[in-house]
Amino acid sequence: MKLITSAASPFVRKARVALYESGHEAEVEEISVTTSPYATAPEILTANPLGKIPALIRDGEHAIYDSRVITRYFDSQWNVGLYPEDNLWEVLTVEATCDAIMEAAVLMTYEKRFRPEGMVFEDWIKAQWAKVDRAISALEADWTHVLEGPTTMGSLAACIALEYVDLRCGDRSWREGRTALADWQANMSERPSLARTRPE
Repeated sequence: MKLITSAASPFVRKARVALYESGHEAEVEEISVTTSPYATAPEILTANPLGKIPALIRDGEHAIYDSRVITRYFDSQWNVGLYPEDNLWEVLTVEATCDAIMEAAVLMTYEKRFRPEGMVFEDWIKAQWAKVDRAISALEADWTHVLEGPTTMGSLAACIALEYVDLRCGDRSWREGRTALADWQANMSERPSLARTRPE
């Protein structure tokens, strides 16, 4: 199998973390590409008509894409246990919340990076940050029992999302007033699969 990746993407990082959690990384070749919303790498278009990463090219089968599809595929293939049946819906909801945090942070980054000078829409950026802020508050207020329990794709995605906010929105101080979540993230970030995939 081949996993199409790009180093800074938090969605790619989710797939890579799930792969490393499985212990089967030797069975998947990682292909790193350079891509953008305006210049999609051809390797991605071959695997995903939407041009988004990550994508997983499977031997003799259709390619699959979207990070949540790929993480579930790895989990199913190798019985990793990242989606336990006893709290599956909670784990999926936490993962979806974290994907939304990452998506909003990506949109904030794109607004500044790809808009022509003088056309950056600050109200749009504020609206995306409001989503991030509400979702991070929800992680601490509503989902501590998932984060602090056995490691799942929900807890891994939460750490990835929070670290992506650090990377792209580091001046916004998400830790302020969220000591418990900040302490949890600091401990979780030491997990080998997360440390190994952390973008520089």
